[in-house]
Amino acid sequence: MADTNFDVIMIGAGPGGYVGAIRASQLGFRTALVEAKHLGGICLNWGCIPTKAMLRSAEMYRNIKHAEDFGLSVSNIGFDLQKIVVRSRSIANKLSGGVAHLLKKNRVTVFDGYGTLLGESKVNVENNGKEPVVLSGKHIVLATGSRPRTFPGLEPDGNLVWTSREALAPKVMPSSLLVIGSGAIGIEFASFFNAFGSEVTVVEMMDQIMPAEDMEIAAFAQKAMEKQGIRFILGAKVLNLQREEDSVTAAIEKKGNLENITVSRAITAVGVVPNCENLGLEAAGVTLDECGYILTDPFGCSIVNGVYAIGDVAGGPCLAHKASHEAIMCIERIAGLKDVHPLDRSLIPNCTYCSPQVASIGLTEAQATAAGYSVNVGRFSARGNGKAIALGEPEGMIKTVFNERTGELLGAHMVGAEVTELIQGFAIAKSLETTETELMNTIFPHPTLSEMMHESVLDAYRRAIHL
Repeated sequence: MADTNFDVIMIGAGPGGYVGAIRASQLGFRTALVEAKHLGGICLNWGCIPTKAMLRSAEMYRNIKHAEDFGLSVSNIGFDLQKIVVRSRSIANKLSGGVAHLLKKNRVTVFDGYGTLLGESKVNVENNGKEPVVLSGKHIVLATGSRPRTFPGLEPDGNLVWTSREALAPKVMPSSLLVIGSGAIGIEFASFFNAFGSEVTVVEMMDQIMPAEDMEIAAFAQKAMEKQGIRFILGAKVLNLQREEDSVTAAIEKKGNLENITVSRAITAVGVVPNCENLGLEAAGVTLDECGYILTDPFGCSIVNGVYAIGDVAGGPCLAHKASHEAIMCIERIAGLKDVHPLDRSLIPNCTYCSPQVASIGLTEAQATAAGYSVNVGRFSARGNGKAIALGEPEGMIKTVFNERTGELLGAHMVGAEVTELIQGFAIAKSLETTETELMNTIFPHPTLSEMMHESVLDAYRRAIHL
């Protein structure tokens, strides 16, 4: 029989769980990983990776349709939806296999099944009616992730009303689509289906799309997507969905006015809820906070000695890279390593892979002002960047927010080509506590999109060259 005694047991093999398991093994802990479904979790199998694969297909299709702008001739442009889906699924499967290889390489013992806390440092693992296995572990880390949130009257059915799961494997390209919610998930699917000809309407309760983003950047992105044909209804609520044989009618309320919209399909993208159920939390004495997340200290420790929580189940933002960082932080804290710092949420980048892309880190201008800062704000348009123009991507902007008194970079906000790659430059700058002086004195290569970052910083101090 397999050994059932471990130093660390990770429950959940998403980007928090499997990363934490590998780090624990690297530090000499005898490590077990319990996973009920997929190595890599939702992110790798039904989230981050497959959506980006599909969005890449949409990006290429959109570019091919503008081939003449680049002096190219292309005829009979078309697409095969099922091939797009197959490519996306094959990439996810390949990477899931890669996670299995990494776990084996790092001597992590994987248990297939659903893990439940039993108390007294024990975990019960059940696998489709097979004889349960009871594991013992000095340290148990919960990394069970989250799932799509649902509301009464808007429940997904897998056919007419989708969650992200069904939207990643559509059998048909809907002629019209309603997206409920304009966060990263909703906007990415709106962008994908719009690219292939769906008539897309996005409904958002707040008065701006992507409510977590800087208002100016969100407005820029909205205008660009409206030019592509996406319709936005903001400050509105979907009251219910009436399902017919092959269509859905949504009752939408805005400022007391009611509008009915009939579409082929609808996607609910109204956030996520943590997977806290059936984990044995109550029996083990683990408590939840007022929002339903597992209550932890800044290092992931629950109120029960030896039980920890990281990733989505421990609170937002619900992002894969936040979960991975928390996992390593938690494990290194368990190991007693020096200089382990608690998570600083102001250093977590946000990325939305729509067209145009949106990325950000730190405080928005409004948040910085509300926090009492006097700010210097810089802006630079992609229309003034040679590389963006050469790429045929002149629609974009980079905005930087600095503490006027100290020069601290409080936030950076971007919209445009490849900004999800550029944002890491500002993430490093914030992590190193860089001020405007270091950024202005940094040499940026030419011609690159990154030059817009430099110009935005210069503009905050009225030193921009190409404005």
